Amino acid sequence: MKRIVKIAAIVVAVLLVVLIAVPFLVNVNSFRPKIETELSGAMGRQVTLGDLSLSLLSGSVVASDIAIADDPAFGKLPFVTAKSLKVGVELLPLIFSKQLNVTEISLEQPQITLLKTADGKWNFSSLGGAAAKSQPAAKSSGSSPANFSVGKLNVKDGRLIIGKAGSSAKPQVYDKVNIEVKDFSFTSQFPFQLAVQLPGGGDASISGKAGPISSEDASKTPFDASVKVNDLDIAKSGFIDPSSGLAGLAAFDGTLSSNGNDAKAVGAFTGTKLKLSPKGTPASTAVVIKHTVEFDLNRQLGTLSQGDVMIGKAVAHLTGTFQSQGDTQVLNMKLNAPDMPVDELKVLLPSLGVVLPSGSQLKGGTLSAALTIVGPIDKLVITGPVRLANTELAGFDLGSKLGALSTFAGKAVSNPDTSIQNVSLDARVAPEGTKADNINLTVPAIGVITGAGTVSPAGALSFKMLADLKGGVVGGMTKVAAFGSSKGGIPFTIDGTTSSPHFAPDLRGMAGGIAQGAVGQVLGGKNALKNPGSVLGGFLGKKKQK
Repeated sequence: MKRIVKIAAIVVAVLLVVLIAVPFLVNVNSFRPKIETELSGAMGRQVTLGDLSLSLLSGSVVASDIAIADDPAFGKLPFVTAKSLKVGVELLPLIFSKQLNVTEISLEQPQITLLKTADGKWNFSSLGGAAAKSQPAAKSSGSSPANFSVGKLNVKDGRLIIGKAGSSAKPQVYDKVNIEVKDFSFTSQFPFQLAVQLPGGGDASISGKAGPISSEDASKTPFDASVKVNDLDIAKSGFIDPSSGLAGLAAFDGTLSSNGNDAKAVGAFTGTKLKLSPKGTPASTAVVIKHTVEFDLNRQLGTLSQGDVMIGKAVAHLTGTFQSQGDTQVLNMKLNAPDMPVDELKVLLPSLGVVLPSGSQLKGGTLSAALTIVGPIDKLVITGPVRLANTELAGFDLGSKLGALSTFAGKAVSNPDTSIQNVSLDARVAPEGTKADNINLTVPAIGVITGAGTVSPAGALSFKMLADLKGGVVGGMTKVAAFGSSKGGIPFTIDGTTSSPHFAPDLRGMAGGIAQGAVGQVLGGKNALKNPGSVLGGFLGKKKQK
């Protein structure tokens, strides 16, 4: 037993001597030109390495201070820098034959800078392809993308910086980038996994197969992958201009594929705490969009063929196109929203910047809309008809707001809630404000109100309306107010703000109607109104002058 222990101790001692001595006996720095040449030739970029060291325990050659040059068209700063590069090797051929057989490459803590031009060209597009023809290192090397392969290729704890070439805009930074590739080759398909921490929090994971890498444009390499994104901060993602006012958290679960020319995304987007307007506040409900998007990589044109927008039980359908133009996305879409339950939608109104009168809320009924959405994403113009049916504006007394006008319905109308049978209008929402035309509001307790007006970005109201009040005409007032018009009713204005609207009789409109009516009476050979001023005085609550 003692003899066995003694032999084992000798063997361990010899191994320790070998482990200590071999790194000094094998000058791995002599392989640096070969490794640099092989990598430069394969990537089509100049690759430089620092000192090399041999680790027998891990079976790898370790290089410090790694740098990979960028495409010259994008500048002179490195495309990739890294703290260290570990190259897994077969030890026996290395020790006894001085032969370098690479089994694994691991890039430790790299910083990778991706730049994109306005026309959609990436600085990594030329990797392994066109750049190889112009790089001196590639010309002197026997290596090429066609014969470069490795069993494992890893990126560990990296940082990814994505920016726009020639732009002063702040780039987006992605940390904790980890990539694992098996059986990597430029000329065949290979499996991969990617995990990354997103700007502003959240994370993403992508797994699937990619390749072969396009020799003309590496960004058009075919792939097929599953994608999962959690808690993406929309405003900080870099996909949306922060000035657009869009914000919130997004999640995505689906698939993403590309044949090199066309890409396709299928899955479900879930948005929480969404803010859909610069004046909006985060929504308290989630929005789910089940979608199918096809993207033409050459034209930078996307087509949303399916966009089922679900807000609780409310469902709308969004379709259309979006295209990259310079630094922004330009939309041309349609939203079809038939008979959506108001109770599901009302929690989303604050995120859209819609402000109801203070203390009020919508209850019940349905909302229908057929909207066209066009323009740059930060300057969208939304137009189309909107209809609200069989709802109630609880906490808002329209009768009391109309004041003296409501008495022309036969008696003063006052109710703490306003029941609305129908309200329809043609809307136009743009950065300069909201415009509503062809307003038609039916309030059973009061009558029919029509008109048009605008809402400024700050919420200031400017509306001219006409009230055709229920209960007939008192003292001929309705007829007097509408003389000279094909429509009967009492004109009034709405100003103030969306949270505190102010209703007032339109004296100019009334006087104009009375004057036109008087002229009409004279031209018609009938008695004109003898004292229109007394009628206005009565409307305003003034006493007649004797």
